[in-house]
Amino acid sequence: MEKKTKNWAKWLYWFTFAIATIFVYKTIDSLGQIMGWVQNLLNILAPFAAGVLIAYILYIPCKKVEITYKKSKKISIISKKARPLSIFTVYLIALILLVILINFIVPPIVQSIIDLTNNFTSYYETAVSKINELPEDSFWKTEVITRVVKELENIDIKQIINVDVLTQYAQGAISFASGIFDIFVALVVSIYVLNSRTEILTFFRRLAGSIFNKKAYQNLDKYFHRTNEIFFHFLSSQFLDAVVVGILTSIAMSILGVKYAVLLGFMIGIFNLIPYIGAIIAVVIAAIITLLTGGLSQAIWMLIIVTILQQIDANIINPKIVGNSLKINPILVILAVTIGGAYFGIVGMFLAVPVIAIVKVLIEDFIEYREQNRIQE
Repeated sequence: MEKKTKNWAKWLYWFTFAIATIFVYKTIDSLGQIMGWVQNLLNILAPFAAGVLIAYILYIPCKKVEITYKKSKKISIISKKARPLSIFTVYLIALILLVILINFIVPPIVQSIIDLTNNFTSYYETAVSKINELPEDSFWKTEVITRVVKELENIDIKQIINVDVLTQYAQGAISFASGIFDIFVALVVSIYVLNSRTEILTFFRRLAGSIFNKKAYQNLDKYFHRTNEIFFHFLSSQFLDAVVVGILTSIAMSILGVKYAVLLGFMIGIFNLIPYIGAIIAVVIAAIITLLTGGLSQAIWMLIIVTILQQIDANIINPKIVGNSLKINPILVILAVTIGGAYFGIVGMFLAVPVIAIVKVLIEDFIEYREQNRIQE
């Protein structure tokens, strides 16, 4: 009897193994179809994901406006309808900002890009002729500068910033915007998520509580809130800081008479999202373009003014907006940005700092936990 049971178990094992092998083979054989199905599913879910992302971005503003409305005791209807009114207010402000962006900021930037592309060759030739007129012992005729100038000569900027390619991107954006149903679904989902966020969070808390034990659930809840706070606070505040820097730099450059002031100003603001490294890269690019379009004296004045603005931002504006909640060493920030950029490109550079902040929190908590255990032992 025991021998029959062992034989039966053996045959069952090999039968299961054969079925699993066939399943794996069929899965690999149909991998293209499966990937197509997955991609199709992701396309269907994209508006819902976009809606959740919009809700996440607007969560803190809605929360703060809702708290303000709830304090309005004199008008009872405002305090009772604080949540829907806060959502309406935030979306109205977002719509106004979007209209301002499309009508006043985007057109001059696009025009500057087209103009810079078309005139780059003439700017380069003017710069080369001025360098050739300088004395032989001039700094601008050193081997390094000469090599850089030759490298610039080989760059075809019309291929890098091709007007036709930009037109294709614009057409792609228009066709995306024409998917009005997807946009409508994303907006409806975001409004629903914001309005029902208490019920949604309660459901996920109950689900996590039923899956994990009490201690694991408490740790998960704690780290979820800390992670969410770090990500949202850093990204939203850095974005606001970038907008402020972009506006101030554009105004300063316009006063100096720098060509493409709005384009260069907002380029510096956007690159400012990348801590330390981004600001340096953007200022160097802006200085080169100003040198080509406005001459050496204008480039020097531009560098002085932008450097002053960068110092004002680093010591006054940024700490006020971002705060010191992350408390990360600058060396660690530069390391994180470098690694994030190397592996994940521009997105990795943007997200490197909040990610390293979360890793820092986890490591510090782990060290504290180990130290407490040693004391107890």
